[in-house]
Amino acid sequence: MPFTVTPTAIPDVLVLEPKVFGDARGFFYESFNARDFAQATGIDAQFVQDNHSKSAKGVLRGLHYQIQHAQGKLVRVVQGRVFDVAVDLRKSSPTFGKWVGVELSAENRLQLWVPPGFAHGFVVLSESAEFLYKTTDYWYPEHERSLLWNDPAIGVDWPIDAPPQLAVKDQAGKLLAHAEVFD
Repeated sequence: MPFTVTPTAIPDVLVLEPKVFGDARGFFYESFNARDFAQATGIDAQFVQDNHSKSAKGVLRGLHYQIQHAQGKLVRVVQGRVFDVAVDLRKSSPTFGKWVGVELSAENRLQLWVPPGFAHGFVVLSESAEFLYKTTDYWYPEHERSLLWNDPAIGVDWPIDAPPQLAVKDQAGKLLAHAEVFD
């Protein structure tokens, strides 16, 4: 298997660690292989869109989700470091309203599988970061929602020491108590 899979405290959210082949010339690894992903995770995800963003230190993007056309996301960092967060918004889940966070970086090459039914976001820890993610459904702006990044009912422990830089939509994120969630 070209990677190892480790469940997080929310077992549906998975950390993938690729097998890296390196020498004095550099390195090589498969960042995605549909057959191996399905075999290792038991998830037959059909990715339809790849996204790439670059953000400065202290930028916090999220916590985003689509209430219809829910997206599964396979995320990774190719430059810099981020703290990546998934929040379970599935009302019927025993981990509803709980969150997990993982540091993703160009150095550790970890990937995170965020299933449909979760809000997702990250904060940049390095001077800048380039973030790539595959999605299982297309972006529909009319269905996009933002959960408030610092909702005390969720209590994400963001590793920041200053207020983050937020987009207007993220400043206006909803508290979990008032957010549209999944059944």
